Amino acid sequence: MTLQPFKKQLKLLLLDIDTQKDFLLAGGNACIRNHAEVLANIRRVMAWARHKNIPVISTAEVYRNNGEEDAVGYCIDGTDGQRKIPYTLLNNRTSFPADNKNALPLDLLQAHRQVILHKRCIDPFDEPRIERLLSELQAGEFILIGAGTEDAVKATALGLLQRGKNVMVVVDALGSHNNRDAKLALRAMEAKGAKLIETKKIAGVSHLRCIGTCGCESCRRRAEERKPSQVFLAEDIRG
Repeated sequence: MTLQPFKKQLKLLLLDIDTQKDFLLAGGNACIRNHAEVLANIRRVMAWARHKNIPVISTAEVYRNNGEEDAVGYCIDGTDGQRKIPYTLLNNRTSFPADNKNALPLDLLQAHRQVILHKRCIDPFDEPRIERLLSELQAGEFILIGAGTEDAVKATALGLLQRGKNVMVVVDALGSHNNRDAKLALRAMEAKGAKLIETKKIAGVSHLRCIGTCGCESCRRRAEERKPSQVFLAEDIRG
């Protein structure tokens, strides 16, 4: 049965990919490059989505600690690093575990502003529930932010494009581990039809250079070098 989250097609839908502490904070087990800049732009896009009442679908990696040498060392179930950055969470939200089921309520996005879907893999389309939701949802544009550009973001964008979806990638609200691989991934997404934009295109220009970023020593030092009016809010990422 095809999902009917709204009576008519959505104009915009924000797809928030793996914005978790292990990826986006300096102390995370798989922290991206330039996390401060990426966090600031992710926060601005999330604030824009709240203000515009745009529905948000979030993915989050989760792995079990099986004690094996080749086990994934990040986003372990039950750890703080697996949790999402607090300001990527909306109050009216629901979440689904990573399993082999694809059942979803028909009124999912009527009842909730944000749907969080956990996955045991990089590619969200390898999870039956996420594959069903993203395949059946109809939106004028899927807007992508998150981590990492060269793996989960790329897989998500290409999967959507293969299903005939319109995809917009907010390039400065993406995190990556390898700059070269990230550039190649963006080229691949664009070649398949994705639109590459910057945060200011949808959320406008901010006079704050360092907002909602990390509380690590490097970020704090950079914040102290800013003017007093350029606020640094490390407390937003705690808890």
